[in-house]
Parts: sequence; C-alpha cells; structure tokens
Amino acid sequence: MEIVHVYTKLHSEFGRQCLFSDRPAELLVDVPADQSLASQFTQRTRRDQSLQASRDMSEHRVNTKRFESESCGLNHEEGGWPKDVNHQVMEQTIRFRKKVEKDESYINSILQLGSVMEHCIRQNNAVDIYQDCFEDGEMPEEHQEPPSAKTINVFRDPNELKRTVTGLSWHPDGGEKLAAAYSCLEFQKTSRDMSLDSYIWDIENPNRPELSLKPASPLVCLEYNPKDCHSLVGGSYNGQIAYWDSRRGSQPVETSSVEHSHRDPVYKIIWLQSKTGTDTFSASTDGQVLWWDVRKLSEPTERLVLDPSREGNPERALGAISLDFESTMPTKFMVGTEQGLVVSCNRKAKTPTEKVVCTYDGHQGPVYALQRNPFFPKNFLTVGDWTARIWSEDIKESSIIFVGSNYPLDAGTVHLPFAEHQEVSDLHAVCDEALYSLRLQDNGRLVACGSQQGEATLLEISSGLSTLQKNEKSLLAAMFERETKREKILEARQREIRLKERSRSEQSRSEDGGREDIDQSPLQLMARAEEDFYVLTETEKKGKEREDQDLSSEL
Repeated sequence: MEIVHVYTKLHSEFGRQCLFSDRPAELLVDVPADQSLASQFTQRTRRDQSLQASRDMSEHRVNTKRFESESCGLNHEEGGWPKDVNHQVMEQTIRFRKKVEKDESYINSILQLGSVMEHCIRQNNAVDIYQDCFEDGEMPEEHQEPPSAKTINVFRDPNELKRTVTGLSWHPDGGEKLAAAYSCLEFQKTSRDMSLDSYIWDIENPNRPELSLKPASPLVCLEYNPKDCHSLVGGSYNGQIAYWDSRRGSQPVETSSVEHSHRDPVYKIIWLQSKTGTDTFSASTDGQVLWWDVRKLSEPTERLVLDPSREGNPERALGAISLDFESTMPTKFMVGTEQGLVVSCNRKAKTPTEKVVCTYDGHQGPVYALQRNPFFPKNFLTVGDWTARIWSEDIKESSIIFVGSNYPLDAGTVHLPFAEHQEVSDLHAVCDEALYSLRLQDNGRLVACGSQQGEATLLEISSGLSTLQKNEKSLLAAMFERETKREKILEARQREIRLKERSRSEQSRSEDGGREDIDQSPLQLMARAEEDFYVLTETEKKGKEREDQDLSSEL
C-alpha cells in the first residue's frame, strides 16, 4: 500500500496536554451552492415554535418545622460592692459613695462621660421630623383595597385528644393575649383521658400556652373582665361558674356550688358594669339566667326563668344558648334560645311578668349568635339556621334585613361582613374543620376563629373592613331607617288583611276590596306593599323639597 502521509512524533510527547493559542480566523473549506440540485429538494411548510430556555419550575407550599421558643426571666440583685461593705446597711453604702466621689479618677471619668451623656440627651430632646402630628385627624382618601383576610397565626390544642374551641376572649389591655375555652360538646364523645384544661395564649408565641386554667369540669365559655385584665370567669359543662386570677396560678380562686349552679352547660357568661367590677350573669340551656358576684360564688344573687308565658315555670322555660348585654343600656339584655326565639328582658323589673319584655321569632333553629349594634343600639344581629338577620326593636314580627347563605357552608369558612346586604364581601377558608366560635378584637383588625378540632386561628382583615369609612355611619343609619319603614308598611298591610279575614269569617261575607286582597298571592301582596312604600317615600321627599324651597324664599 502506498503511503500518502507520514506523521512523526517523539515518544515523550505522547499523552501530553494540548496547548491552545489564539490566532485569527482562517477559511478552510468553501463549498459554493449548486443551483442544479435545487429541483431535487421539496419545500417544507414553515412552522414557528417558541422555546423557553429555562428549566421547568413549580410552586409548592411547605410547612416547616415550628421553631420553639421559651420565655425566661432574670432575677437581678444589687452587687458590685466591696466585701467589707454590706449594701443592705444604708450607712455603709453612703460612706463608701463619699469615699469614691473624692477620688480624682472618679472626677475625671465623670468629666469625660458628661459630654457623651449631654449628646445623648440632646438627641432625645430633638424634634422628630417624621412624627405624625395628626394621628387622630381625618386621613386623605386612599384607594380602598378589596375586602380580604389573611391567616397570621394558629394556636393548636396541645393534647392528643383534640377538643372544640367553644369560647374565645381577648385580653382587655391591648389584645396581646387570647383566652380559649376547650370542651367536647358531642354527645357521649368525652373520654376519661380527655383533658379538662383551657388556656391563655400569647398571640406572638403559638408554641405553648402562657397559662393553663384547670377547672373541675371543661369550660364552655370564658370571659376576661374589662376592668381587671387579670380576672377571668368561665362557665363549665356541668353548669358551675369558676373565677380565676391569672396572678394566682392555674387553679380557680372561687367556684360555685353544684346545688346552686345551672343544671346544663353554661353557654355564655358576661361581665356587668358595676361599682365593684365583680358582677356577672350567665345563661344556660336549663332555661335560667343567673346573676353572680365572683367574690362569693356560693349562690347566685338573682335568678330569672325564661318562661315565654311570664309565669316563671321551669318546665316551660326556653333553653338559652346566646346572650347579649350593651353597657350603654344597663337595664336591658337579650337572650337567644334553642327554639329560635330572641327574648328581650329588663333586669330592674320587680316581677317575672315584667322582666320578660317581648320576644322576636325569626329562626327555625337555635340562635347561635346575638349582638347589638354599638352605634345603633335599637338594631341587633342574630345568626341561626344558615341565615343572618338584622332586627329593629320597634318591629317584633320580622327582621328588617335578611341575609341567606348563597354558598354551601364549607367546613372552616368565614363570611366577612357585607357592605351590601344582598351579598357577602369575601369568603375566606380558615381550616379544613368546622368552625364553632368567633371573636373580634376591640380595634376590629384581628379576628380569632375556633374550630372543632382544637385550632384557634388568628386572622387579620383588611383596613377597608376594620376602619370606619367616610359617611359610613350616616349611610348605615339611612339604610336601617329605610328598611324599618318598609317593614312597618308590610306589617300594617298584613294587619289589614287579617282584619278583613276576621270580619269575613264573622259576617260570612266580605267587601269586594277585601275579597280581592285575600284572593291575591303573597308575592302580589308583597309587591303591592312595596309599591305603596315607594309612593309614600317619594311623597315625603317632595314635601321636604317644597319646605326647603319655601324656607329659602322667605330668607
């Protein structure tokens, strides 16, 4: 075979690393295009496709291991004195101070530190140019954020057998602590291994409770004293009332006797405004409302049986499940019952007949929540059978505003307050379990929600729901007044129809107008009443405009 190329290389250079060097570009091969080959190729349809020159990524939420912190205290005792000086003897300490003050090194140190301290004092006395001097004034209108809520903390029952958070109460001094009552309300679900303790949580430390409350029976409700931040009172599952002072530890200071307590679980207990600040009253499903003085819980100071017939018969008493008391109306209170009635009562009345003032019937099941509007005390809110109703004291037959649930009540869902009463502002999923209790902080920014599996979730709601907006109070007052007038017209119309029906049954005949009204369907009657209402409001509006014009012409 003919040798074309011969390569020669020394044996020592085999396996040696390559040595590269920079040099200019060099054309090695130039293949020109052959136009005769173009007929042999087939034109392919052009296709555009975008490519992402990065790795595929996905977003995941990971619940990291909780960081456990522990609060520790330090006890400092006075020290630094010489051994021959007893700091507890004032004469020896005064003698030693005089001796030190005469020392030249002490005088020089004071002179050197004087300029440093003077500089620090001048800094403290300087004017803060960033200080907000108009905190309480009206803020300029900003873009209102949509109603929303976010979870900022979760407090879990530390026991293995989880219990329902049946009651929540905020610390009255700033709301930095949250008291939670834990109990199992399911029939025959309580076991001997289930804990009886309830807890006080620091909202900044969800790892462990700050204080454990150890009652004789599980607590169903728990309430801080608004006048004394160390005092708490709770209602137990067995009907007893217990009083705690957080400075004295976990054990209750006073407990009511079983003989003079409720016979059923105490679902609500409220502190009363009094000179001593020690008066409370409680409600239970045994049909009783009891008044207590926590300094002496041996027996109640007063008793009321919720008999709708006003005879004080315990056999016909309505089981109480919710309770409301407004401090601006010290003689009045309201009770929500298992039968769907709301009972308005007057404590200062002398006889049982006078104590039960009236009832409001609007729910088909238990009234789980009851609260008066602090700005408009004549209006109050009730929650039950998947509905929320706003009532006026002047109208007892029906509520003025009715809000039904347009959504299936998922477990662990919070409906935030509604701006327009036809719809819910926001729907926030709190947890996977059903919620049982809810408590709003005094400033309105934080909401605590208790679930059936022992979780107390802390929510922070948006400023649009927690702060009073411009003209909000006047608009709400106008809405309440408008709806109250509408319900009064409907009541008058229904009363008129009932009178016509009664006269027809007595006289066996009715007038043509009455027969026409009776033959109409309820929807037609409602539409006719609403039409009369709008005609009346329009007439009143024109009358006011005419009066304003007459007044302006006189001026």
